[in-house]
Amino acid sequence: MGHDHGHASAATAGARHRRPLLIAFALTAAYMVVELVTGLVTGSLALLSDAAHMGTDVLGLGMALAAITLAQRQATSQRTYGTYRLEVLAALANGILLFGVAGYVLYEAWQRFASPPAVPGLPMLAVAAVGLIVNLISFRLLAAGSKESLNLKGAYLEVFSDMLGSVGVIVAAIIIFTTGWRYADPLIGAGIGLFILPRTWKLTAQAVRILMEVAPPGLDVEQVRAQILTLPGVADVHDLHIWTVTSGMETATGHVVLADDAELHSVLDRVTALLAEEYHVTHATIQCEPGSHEEHANPI
Repeated sequence: MGHDHGHASAATAGARHRRPLLIAFALTAAYMVVELVTGLVTGSLALLSDAAHMGTDVLGLGMALAAITLAQRQATSQRTYGTYRLEVLAALANGILLFGVAGYVLYEAWQRFASPPAVPGLPMLAVAAVGLIVNLISFRLLAAGSKESLNLKGAYLEVFSDMLGSVGVIVAAIIIFTTGWRYADPLIGAGIGLFILPRTWKLTAQAVRILMEVAPPGLDVEQVRAQILTLPGVADVHDLHIWTVTSGMETATGHVVLADDAELHSVLDRVTALLAEEYHVTHATIQCEPGSHEEHANPI
């Protein structure tokens, strides 16, 4: 009987959550236009700044959506993994974009400390309240996907930061409307900028980790190797590599040296089952070698 070489479905985690992302993108884009028009009509710098912030969300969500769509293209003889890595690149781009937004918010806050502008509290409050509702809907839509896909996590953080921005604008609007204290706006703006930075750093670090083909977080390759060695019929393991292609798609390659009289198919099934069941590595390419094979004596 021949060994089954089939692999699990290649659908990415991001692709499973494309529809919620599309809805969040449409809602955010529509509200950005409303906020921009209102800011121009009222002359509110706070609303125009928040519209610019929401504009980066639209760009970030659009990049995430485009990456998921393009990643569904079939693999070719040149792109043997297809275009899955576009999702990770989009997450990295979102991280860089969020760094830029946080820097801009902090810069604006610093400028406003020197000369806090007069901001109309009531229109600011009304528009920010509607914006919060839009962000809450988008936040809820993207919550599930953010746990599975780094790309979706980047989009989720975009919406999360904007949701915090809406809350901050509401608080600042209430303070300005009731007390006239103009410093509320730059103080809350600076707090939002500082809150965004550590989360953005984590997202960017995760994307870089995948692009560098480092082992998935929490997975010790030497420990995996040691566990494979305990399987019946395995004499040695070398050239074992485990990395992430894109969120939800862990991959492994390795050479397994067979013990004397070991049955190749049985050993291969045990190794791939161990990788899939214990470490969620479902796309594994394992080469089995007899003990007399000399290549394993000189691992790369």
